Amino acid sequence: MADAALVPRAPFSGLAVSVGTGTGILATDRDGLGLATVVVRNGQGPALRRRVEERFGLLMPDGPRRAASGGIAFAGTGPGVWLATQESGGNEFAAVLEAEIGAMAAVIDQSDGYAVLRLAGPKLRDALAKIVPLDVHPAAFESGDVASTVAWHMGVTLWRLEDAADGSPVFEFAVFRSLAGSFWHALALSAAEFGLRVDAPG
Repeated sequence: MADAALVPRAPFSGLAVSVGTGTGILATDRDGLGLATVVVRNGQGPALRRRVEERFGLLMPDGPRRAASGGIAFAGTGPGVWLATQESGGNEFAAVLEAEIGAMAAVIDQSDGYAVLRLAGPKLRDALAKIVPLDVHPAAFESGDVASTVAWHMGVTLWRLEDAADGSPVFEFAVFRSLAGSFWHALALSAAEFGLRVDAPG
């Protein structure tokens, strides 16, 4: 009997379906995004910051903030810890980081460990109020802010991006890949009354 071929699939494949009527919220699976946890080595903080600025053209943020340049971003998730991302970087991103900053920081590939969902729309904050115990009002949670919290008892890391052209808020959520189904279920329930539309992966 021939072995069944293993075929990779996006974290929300088969899960993300439009719910309700209307377009209050738009969800996009960020499959293909390169992700890596970066943990500074003892005494290497200044050197790490210099190298990241030299190689990637961005200033690593202090605290729960996100800085981005040229498709690469660093989001502060703890003291001396960042979640780094690269557009379409996939698993190769961690290897690139390791080669550039491995002497100053531990780099752990998270590209297959996390599922990332981009959420936008005029009713997004209303839906998030049901599942996230944070104040996501623009006066309290600004563009570039990052938080590690829970969503319906599931650990998540979220960050706010620049608003959409129509002024609607845009957030991205990173959740452990094994919890993608549970996270989508919680989101669908909270967003159903406003209309949840699924966009093509990107």
